[in-house]
Amino acid sequence: MEDKAHAIIETARAEGVKFIDLQFTDIFGATKSVTIQDVGLEDALERGVWFDGSSIQGFARIEESDMFLRPDPITFRVLPWTLDDPLGRRARIICDVYNPDGTPFEGDPRYALKRAIAHAEKLGYVYNTGPELEFFLFRENGREAVPHDVGGYFDFSPGDEAQRVRSDITRALLALRIHVEMAHHEVAIGQHEIDFRYEQALHAADNSVTFKYTVKGIAAKHGLIATFMPKPVFGINGSGMHVHQSLMDRQTGETRMYDPSGVFNLSAVARQFVAGQLAHARALAAVVAPTVNSYKRLTPGYEAPVYVCWAQRNRSALVRVPRHSPGRETSTRVELRFPDPSCNPYLAFAVMLEAGLDGIERGLEPPPPVSDDVFHWTSAEREANGVGVLPGTLEEALDALAADDIVRKALGDHIYNVYERAKRMEWDEYRIHVTSWEIKRYMHTV
Repeated sequence: MEDKAHAIIETARAEGVKFIDLQFTDIFGATKSVTIQDVGLEDALERGVWFDGSSIQGFARIEESDMFLRPDPITFRVLPWTLDDPLGRRARIICDVYNPDGTPFEGDPRYALKRAIAHAEKLGYVYNTGPELEFFLFRENGREAVPHDVGGYFDFSPGDEAQRVRSDITRALLALRIHVEMAHHEVAIGQHEIDFRYEQALHAADNSVTFKYTVKGIAAKHGLIATFMPKPVFGINGSGMHVHQSLMDRQTGETRMYDPSGVFNLSAVARQFVAGQLAHARALAAVVAPTVNSYKRLTPGYEAPVYVCWAQRNRSALVRVPRHSPGRETSTRVELRFPDPSCNPYLAFAVMLEAGLDGIERGLEPPPPVSDDVFHWTSAEREANGVGVLPGTLEEALDALAADDIVRKALGDHIYNVYERAKRMEWDEYRIHVTSWEIKRYMHTV
């Protein structure tokens, strides 16, 4: 730790860093930070920084508010959009949250993921994830925000503003040491996707959080609004966060997903992992699709999965098994397709992992894979083939979560209680709100 701390201090000095943002997320995935000056960096790395936890939603009561942040040295990064700041460059460090007695805070989402990772390691696995976050770019048009381009999937135009924005985002991410593998226009107008390298789940979650505020910051510099809202525009595709997942052997580093004789070349472990996620899918929804708006994306007809099944090529399935090239068996993985980018990635990866591990520990087998487009099946056909349906609303998802001990345990009592209470309030607020659609539909007809 001392060597890492010394290296960070030297880097900050060499880069002209004057301010350091100590970052963490609240339970709902919002990035929080407290800023220190460069002269306080050494002390922060050595002793941590105290803050008032009662001011963070879901953290602590007023009578037990003292908490402290412990910076994770490997997450130190200079923020590239501050390089020309006349007041001095700015850096960030992601922190873990601790109680006054030095124990990890149970309400820290990063700690929830660390617990799940420790469980996987105890069983001999390393959990890797590769999230694909989609987002929309909007421009202000009077009093309304509208998609700022009319492009479609993989469209290319060198003079397109969208191309320039994606390039600027990519450069910023590379400066933050997030390895971008692909950037492209998505299906809907104004919709984009930038994919980054597959990594161990904790690093991937850190990168996902960093990615979101980087996209928003660069978009703002172009006079645009970036949103990770799952369904911002009626009638076109919404934004997902498809997550590629694999398990590696903790000792050897070899994949535990590949078996040339298995279905889709999946090992027994991989199939059990899939079976666990399918078994807990309805409860997972409350965490990986956590908003009222999430369920307006999860409807048939817009390439979003609705039905609980798995497949290889079939993108209507909840879990898909991407093909790998010959000789690339280490890239064998499974893709969970119903998370969306409004989720807290730490909590999403934690519950996804624990659901999969439950499948392994119980030796579950998934039902037969589905090759047909499930969207065209009748309810009787789905029932006959053992294909369930995701919750249709946030309320249904919360009910499923309440009944699922494995997913609740992955969150921990503190996070679950706060999360469930806040999300019930969110649903009730939505339920009683009168929308413009209702006014238009009923004002003169009833």
